[in-house]
Amino acid sequence: MARPKSAKRKRQLTELFIEKAKPEERAYLVWDEKQHGLVLQMQPTGAKAWKAIYRFNGRPRWYHIGKASAVGLKDARLLAAEVMLAAAKGTDMAANRKAQRSVGTFAELHDRYLEHAKRVNKSWEQSDRLVRRYARGRWANLQASAITRADVKSMLAPMEATPILRNQVLASCSAVLSWGVKEDLLRDNPCKLIERNKTTARERVASETEIPLLWSAFEKAGMQGAALKAVLLSGQRPGECARLRHEHLKDGWWQMPGKPVPELGWKGTKNGEDHAVWLPPAVRDIIASTNGETTGFVFAGSRGRPINDLDGTMRAICEQLQLTDPIKPHDLRRTHGSWITGLGFGRDAMNRIQNHKEGGIADVYDRFQYRDENKRIMEAVAAHIMALVNGQEEAAANVISLKR
Repeated sequence: MARPKSAKRKRQLTELFIEKAKPEERAYLVWDEKQHGLVLQMQPTGAKAWKAIYRFNGRPRWYHIGKASAVGLKDARLLAAEVMLAAAKGTDMAANRKAQRSVGTFAELHDRYLEHAKRVNKSWEQSDRLVRRYARGRWANLQASAITRADVKSMLAPMEATPILRNQVLASCSAVLSWGVKEDLLRDNPCKLIERNKTTARERVASETEIPLLWSAFEKAGMQGAALKAVLLSGQRPGECARLRHEHLKDGWWQMPGKPVPELGWKGTKNGEDHAVWLPPAVRDIIASTNGETTGFVFAGSRGRPINDLDGTMRAICEQLQLTDPIKPHDLRRTHGSWITGLGFGRDAMNRIQNHKEGGIADVYDRFQYRDENKRIMEAVAAHIMALVNGQEEAAANVISLKR
């Protein structure tokens, strides 16, 4: 037989009543008539606690305010009023508290974010390195929900002299915290409203005198150096060159699938479009000298995985060469593009070869119509660069454009 439901106990609570309230065999609630939603919960053990009970999306919610021995009646009423007001405005305080408890530390949040980022973000590895180097060490054991805007500013303060790095670190941390908000794990992203540094578009290219110096340094930089040579001679994106696979090489062409191929570790091209680029003999020689394999990553690191940290390799090389204006891996790609236009082939040719997606006719090029022309352009640019590498300035100056 079902136990009869006990009558709802209601009264205007007083400090005296709370003090003298006695426990019973079962826990019970006493509703305050003065503050809607406030109840005193009495346990069989004699423990007394304040709860705010409200409805959200048609369902009852219980919000624990605190022990009656720690929170007075007046404060309990004020806190219950805040919970009820939040619910009326569309905020579920009980759910928010649960989310804040479940998210754990920043390190735990970052680990969960990475599971998501690896599936959708092609550049997750670079962001991961920035978070680990500059933020995770500081915040690893902090509750993610406790990180404040002041904590973010303190972490960024040493980077004021490196505005681009500061922007990158801020964006990488913000991505982690924004994901936490999106997944209802956090209430807010403390990186919001922190201003990014104003930057200008980078235009750095390697000069004719710097190219042989860089090449010599690449020779001593192992597999990373070989990949950087490929960036300079092919004009393709550093991340794509680092993941160049033997399976995508055919008859001198590097045929990149636009979409990711997870089983091969290929992340796809930046714009999602299939792309084919001719590899001049100098690039094919670099590939042949790497590991002698015919499958897998050309520039493989430990356990056959693709190499990483081309940025770090370039920083070390620029420090070694004492370059006052450092060169980044992407600047090598820009250098190649500048020679496509510098040798008279035009911006359309550069966009086509470097797989830029600018709209208009560039989106509807026949992939085969320009293969012969692209091949001649790649050969001409590579010949010019290798002439500079070999100290043959006169030969480099005599490289002519082979227009259709």
